[in-house]
Amino acid sequence: MRAWPEIYIPQLSSRFTLAPLSLLNTASNRIEALPVKPLYRMYVCGITPYDATHLGHAATYLTFDLIHRYLKATGSEVRFVQNITDIDDPLLERAARDGIDWEVLANCQIELFRGDMTDLHVLPPQHYVGVVEAMPLVVDSILKLQESETTYNVENDLYFRIHSDEEFGTRSHYTDEQMLSIFAERGGDPQRSGKEDPFDALLWLSQRKGEPGWASPFGMGRPGWHIECCAIALHYLQPDTHDDFAIDIQGGGSDLIFPHHEMSAAQSRIIGRQRFARTYVHAGMIGLDGEKMSKSKGNLLFVSTLIAQGAEPMAIRWALMGHQFSEDLMWNSEVLDRASIEIVDLRLQLSRVDVAPTDPVITAIIAALSDNLDTHKVQEIIRTWMMDTSEGKTGGQAGELSRALDTLLGLAL
Repeated sequence: MRAWPEIYIPQLSSRFTLAPLSLLNTASNRIEALPVKPLYRMYVCGITPYDATHLGHAATYLTFDLIHRYLKATGSEVRFVQNITDIDDPLLERAARDGIDWEVLANCQIELFRGDMTDLHVLPPQHYVGVVEAMPLVVDSILKLQESETTYNVENDLYFRIHSDEEFGTRSHYTDEQMLSIFAERGGDPQRSGKEDPFDALLWLSQRKGEPGWASPFGMGRPGWHIECCAIALHYLQPDTHDDFAIDIQGGGSDLIFPHHEMSAAQSRIIGRQRFARTYVHAGMIGLDGEKMSKSKGNLLFVSTLIAQGAEPMAIRWALMGHQFSEDLMWNSEVLDRASIEIVDLRLQLSRVDVAPTDPVITAIIAALSDNLDTHKVQEIIRTWMMDTSEGKTGGQAGELSRALDTLLGLAL
């Protein structure tokens, strides 16, 4: 499946040195520096296309765009893969509700998502992969699990013995009681009769009446959620078998910590004989006007809607950078209004012939980003520079700062 168009990244001057990138690793619950490498492997979970890009999606993909940009700015290659869960219960349910073919709905929302990512100036992945097109990879991965004797049937459905991975639960740090509750809330079936363990993960769902199915050695059906990402990540990221970890970064929203990332990691460890991710990075959730934003509440705010109403994409991007990425953000119209004003001011100051010194600003931005993507501090640095410039301080190069803001922050001004 095609991604959105490539985005030009200006070259950062060689005068600026980039420190190793440190990120909050969910698995260790510590901020840890990534090892310096010529190649990084990053996998970010994509949308289920029953709706396109709401603000929660935007915040997540902005976080990993900043990581992508920083690592590339160090001179390293970033092998970046993102999936699309283009067959899943929520998609089928939405299509049935709206009386539309599920494939038509998925394709429509995927196209809208591509446009949103282009508008927000997000770098595309090298591989943008739908589950439907990856079905042979999924089948091959399940066969490897069968060979390791970690699967069993419940009626005509196939399950993975989750405790085949002795590290199950160590990446998310929840108690068994918490995991059971979350698993039931997020698409799991801990109470299903016939399962050997409540946490065992569905690998292959036999075809239900009125639902699509694919031929496989396990019968007609479709894959479970977690095995999809295992198959896509391990195939397209081409892990180094000499490394302790298959990939460097597994990313997504904090709602994926459990069960999705925990169970994907468990299955990947059995398939690839490696620990899955060196670093698990999770973006916080976005609320709206004091409430959790969710499809069940019907209060999702979409990027395309904001843009259609006149919001500038760079203002949306700036607004979402105003908090620590791993923390939740409560959104309201004032957040975007402030961001819109500041983007106009930033563009004005960058248009001046004489501006305040810029080298210290770029150096400070790099330092803040290297420290767990401290975009809140980055904004304070830029606001101070804008004020200094408006007060008449000189000695900087506006063009160089503008290019650095594009390179590191994705702000196309």
